[in-house]
Amino acid sequence: MDLIIESPKGSRAKYKYAEKNSLFRLHKLLPGALAFPFPFGFIPETKGEDGDPLDAFILCEFEGFPGCIMDCRIIGCICAKQGDGQKMIRNDRFLAIPEQSELFSNIISIDELEPTLVLFLENFLRVYQKLEGKEINLPGNLNSSSAMDLINKNKKNVYSFT
Repeated sequence: MDLIIESPKGSRAKYKYAEKNSLFRLHKLLPGALAFPFPFGFIPETKGEDGDPLDAFILCEFEGFPGCIMDCRIIGCICAKQGDGQKMIRNDRFLAIPEQSELFSNIISIDELEPTLVLFLENFLRVYQKLEGKEINLPGNLNSSSAMDLINKNKKNVYSFT
């Protein structure tokens, strides 16, 4: 499955794909001293509840660059609801591994990751949202099969909380 990188690993810059002109626009800088722990991007031809394509962390040992397309396998999803506390919307972060990754080559599902790595990503999301003045709830994670089911539902631009 093709995923597109918006922000490279190690970057404080959050880029967003500007569909209108097919380019990447600097959206903002991550607050404080935060930097993306892995390349961060999206799954093309999907649409989440926030109106944007579904988000993904691309677990790998290299940075990538904005606009880079990577052939990845989906290994799971960190389920998330975020907002200002009164209006909370679903904004999950899918986890993917590029076919070229040697470090994560044997990982097929989120359950096979070191638990501390998943906790690290969850804490990154918590700190990021808190520094932005937003709330986030992380009710659980999905395995690779359930994550793919959710992606396929969202390819039709229909978002479901099932």
